[in-house]
Amino acid sequence: MSEHRGGEPLLAISGLHKSFGGLIAVNQLAFAIDEGEILGLIGPNGSGKTTVLNLITGDIRPDAGHVRLSGRNLVGLGPHRICRRRVSRTFQLVRVFPGMTARENVLVGSAFGSRRAALHASAARVDELLDYVGLADQAARPAGKLTYVDQKRVELARALATDPALLLLDEWLAGLNQTELQEGIELVRRIRERGVTMIVVEHVMDAIRTLCDRVVVMNAGRLLAEGLPADVLANPDVVTAYLGEDDDDDT
Repeated sequence: MSEHRGGEPLLAISGLHKSFGGLIAVNQLAFAIDEGEILGLIGPNGSGKTTVLNLITGDIRPDAGHVRLSGRNLVGLGPHRICRRRVSRTFQLVRVFPGMTARENVLVGSAFGSRRAALHASAARVDELLDYVGLADQAARPAGKLTYVDQKRVELARALATDPALLLLDEWLAGLNQTELQEGIELVRRIRERGVTMIVVEHVMDAIRTLCDRVVVMNAGRLLAEGLPADVLANPDVVTAYLGEDDDDDT
C-alpha cells in the first residue's frame, strides 16, 4: 500500500482479485490514491489495467478484495450507484451516443450523475462543460459525425457532468497528434485544478512523466512497482516488463 500525505486516502484498493475462467486478470492488487492526486496506472497490454477500472466502477465484481471510497466499500454496488458516489470514467474505446448531439450526450451525464439539477440548470452546466473541453461550436452536431478527438472530448465532458470526485481516464490521450496531446495534457491539468482526483491509464510516457504525482505499474495482474514517475520509469524491472530497453516515449 502507498504512503500517503496523512489522513484517509480517497480511494483504497486491497487484496483485489479477479479471474476469468483460468485467466487471472488482477492478482491480490493493493494501492491507494489521495485526494487531489493524479495517479498513473501503467503496464503492458493485458496486464489488467482496464479490469481494475471496471472493478472500481462496478462494471464487474471482484472475486475477492475491497474497493473503498472515503472509507466506504464500493464492492457490490452497481455502476449507477458508484457514479452517484462521485466516481466517473472515460473508456479505452470511445463510447458516445452517435445519434444524439454533443450537448445531449453531455446532458445524459448531468442527468444521471451525483449533482442532478433542474433541466435549465443542467443545460447551462452542459454548455459550460462543452466550452471547457473546446467543443462549444460543436454542441449541436451529432456525436457520431464528430472527429475521433472531438468524440473523446464529448466523452470527457459527459464524465465531468456527473460531478466526479474521482475520474478514471482510460487511455484518453491515445491516438492524438503532438499538438492534440499537449492540449490534452493541459486539459487534464485544468481538471485537477477543479478539485478532481484522477487515475490515468496511459501508454504515452510523456504524459505520465508530466502529469502524474505517482505511478503504479502492473504486470500479469500484479503490482510490479510503485512510486514517483522518474523512479518507477527507471526501474529495471519496469523497463524489462513494459518500456523496453530503449524507453520509447510512446511505448
